[in-house]
Amino acid sequence: MSQLEIPDQLLSQLADEAIGLAKAYWASLQELPAYPSTSGKQTTGLFSRPWPEAGRGRDVLQDFEQIAAHVRPSGGRFFGYVVGSGEPVGALAELLAAALNQNVTSWRSAPAATSIERAVVGWLAEAVGCAGFTGSLCGGGSAANLMGLAMAREAKLPANETGARGGVVYASEQVHMSIPKAVALLGIGRNNLRSIPVDAAFRMRTDALQAAIAADRAAGNTPIAIVASAGTVVSGAIDPLIEIADIARNEDLWLHVDGAYGGLAALAVPETFRGLAAADSLSLDAHKWLYQPLDCGCLLHRHSQMAGTTFSHSDDYVRTMSKDPTEAFAFFEESMELSRRFRALKLWMSLQYHGRRAFRDAMLEDLRHAQLLAQAVRSHPELELLAPVPLSAVCFRHSAKDNLAILRRVIARGRVYLSNATVNGQFALRACFVNHRTADDDVREIVSEVVAAASEVNG
Repeated sequence: MSQLEIPDQLLSQLADEAIGLAKAYWASLQELPAYPSTSGKQTTGLFSRPWPEAGRGRDVLQDFEQIAAHVRPSGGRFFGYVVGSGEPVGALAELLAAALNQNVTSWRSAPAATSIERAVVGWLAEAVGCAGFTGSLCGGGSAANLMGLAMAREAKLPANETGARGGVVYASEQVHMSIPKAVALLGIGRNNLRSIPVDAAFRMRTDALQAAIAADRAAGNTPIAIVASAGTVVSGAIDPLIEIADIARNEDLWLHVDGAYGGLAALAVPETFRGLAAADSLSLDAHKWLYQPLDCGCLLHRHSQMAGTTFSHSDDYVRTMSKDPTEAFAFFEESMELSRRFRALKLWMSLQYHGRRAFRDAMLEDLRHAQLLAQAVRSHPELELLAPVPLSAVCFRHSAKDNLAILRRVIARGRVYLSNATVNGQFALRACFVNHRTADDDVREIVSEVVAAASEVNG
């Protein structure tokens, strides 16, 4: 027997112990600091070690306590970035998915897993008002945006066979960092990404967009795509999707919508996302606003044939050997990766366990919490709201000059965790609500902690 085989009784004990560690961690989340008190020196000292020649056996599970003490918790008082809270049924499903060890390349390789992924992609499309769209799961918004723009390039200025030529992509000056990265990786070039000004609510100005397209055409350049944001990372701004879709249609441009942050909120507030269904492609992150454990991104699109044109490159060793359309289906023919893990199982189990209403209500609660904080900021004489709050990101500042020092002190105090942003040239404190564990008292604590930290900083 291989040394890697574990006897059934010992394996059962290891599984029970691992589940026990997870249960204890979940039970402790609300008592943990909002961010660990640690340093690079500490984590390097704890976890930089040689690979042992002889195995440690079950002692490796004893490392979990130290690891958990030095990670970013997912409790109700973590408001940084756009980080979902990690719903436990999804986490349990991840264990089961790893046990099944499926490579979700195609139906031939993973029959049940492939059918389940196609089903949950359909659920997500229908939930955001894009019924009929197809697509695939991926690591996150960065991968989904890259694939969406790859499809745009191949649709408007084919490059797969002869190489990339100059094409122009348009996005607002608030666009996510993954878009400049994508145009660089695709050979479009960052110099061919036009940064379109925004209005007072940080939404793309359609007049400036139209002018930029006209200027490029007059200069002999080739516009190929527009990237609209359905929830910018800084303030949650939603670009005017209907107007941008009209421009894309009239100019014969591909419309990709980056909905990695906000798009799934269309389940809760569909009226806020009118025009989403006009996109050619759309990125979503279920590990943000469906609270799934990382990672769980998604690319939706309306053009399966173009997905095949963009991504299909096969060989005999992956031939599907079936004429049945379900059995012949292969994700590697319509997306970027060949090796693909069974991401869909956590969605399949979590979304069915709780039901649509529970997720809708959790999103509405996040939106309410954002408005609760915004109102508290407006009402406090020492605080200033720096941006509108269309979704769940709240940018504000203290009247004291050194808000960076205040942020550092807030984090050191450990009661709440905020991140930062720059709004109209000003350093901003930023809270984002995509957390099913957050309660009203957690929200109120943000203001009290910022004021207390400012008092300590200013002596």
